[in-house]
Amino acid sequence: MVRRLRYPEQKLLRRLSLVSWEAASGVAEVRALRRYRLGRREDWARYKALARAVRGLARRLRDLGPSSDAFRARCAAALLDKLYGLGVLSSRRSLALCEKVSAASFCRRRLPCVLLKLRMAQDLRHAVTFVEQGHVRVGPEVVTDPALLVPRAVEDFITWADGSRLRQKVLDYNQDLTGRAEPCGCGGSGWGGLW
Repeated sequence: MVRRLRYPEQKLLRRLSLVSWEAASGVAEVRALRRYRLGRREDWARYKALARAVRGLARRLRDLGPSSDAFRARCAAALLDKLYGLGVLSSRRSLALCEKVSAASFCRRRLPCVLLKLRMAQDLRHAVTFVEQGHVRVGPEVVTDPALLVPRAVEDFITWADGSRLRQKVLDYNQDLTGRAEPCGCGGSGWGGLW
């Protein structure tokens, strides 16, 4: 049993979060934190726990006896539909796909990674910055949390926020390409008087 902390000890540890970390996965964890630009280690630990739970559930469903085939088929279909809807799985074919779910599968569904996939950002660093600064909206709401997991159904509703300068730049660029606007006001070529 651990003794109760004294008042000065409580005061010192007031702002400290005491979370135990596994030392064995240190290098892989740091590599994943850098690769996916995760701001907090707790997110990676949560994604690992989710992936472990999915793999365990798939293993338990696979090991059910032949007397519960209907139940197994129903639960497997529900699990595959849920994971496919989240975008963690690429297809709903078989329960064996659930065995390959990892924490990286969930990281690839974070909003900055989806922005990168939609080619709204050049790299992950810029995508995280765009989200944190409020340049991106998902549906009608502006999102500032890069840890948002984006399901497949919502992926089509990711756009630039209404007041975003990036949105204005994209609109100006698209108008320049279609030739509807004279960008330089020089009357002719639109090259700003260079030619």
